[in-house]
Amino acid sequence: MNLQRRNMMRMGVTALGLMATTALWPLRALAAAAGLDGAFKADSVDAVFKDLGSTPTESADIDLQTPDIAENGAVVPVSVTSKIPNTDQIMILVEKNPNPLAASFDFAEGTEGAISTRVKIGQTCDVYAVVRADGKFYSARRETKVTLGGCGG
Repeated sequence: MNLQRRNMMRMGVTALGLMATTALWPLRALAAAAGLDGAFKADSVDAVFKDLGSTPTESADIDLQTPDIAENGAVVPVSVTSKIPNTDQIMILVEKNPNPLAASFDFAEGTEGAISTRVKIGQTCDVYAVVRADGKFYSARRETKVTLGGCGG
């Protein structure tokens, strides 16, 4: 009787482990396929730029919109519009988050480089929009003040 119970427990734990691995694998595979696995694991904005292989040039052709003051850091709206021709990627970095690279979006040729999403911001800091166009990186940044941190603070 106890042997069957142990087998059932063992099978249940194994099934849970497989489900967790299956659920997380696509996200890791997508990050690795995009070549951003190291950038998503980086612990500072400079480390992300180092992983990208270039420090972006500041550009006035990037429109980065974030609220001046975010009351809830768990869901801060961010929108980025790039007027730079041939934009094929937009990334959002949050300076003081444990892993600054919060999101990356790829665009097909001929599409408008514009995104709108929500990110988690742990504390008041600069939010960066990094745009890749014709193999070069451009950026814009904006300070966002957070009254209630999105990371439990």
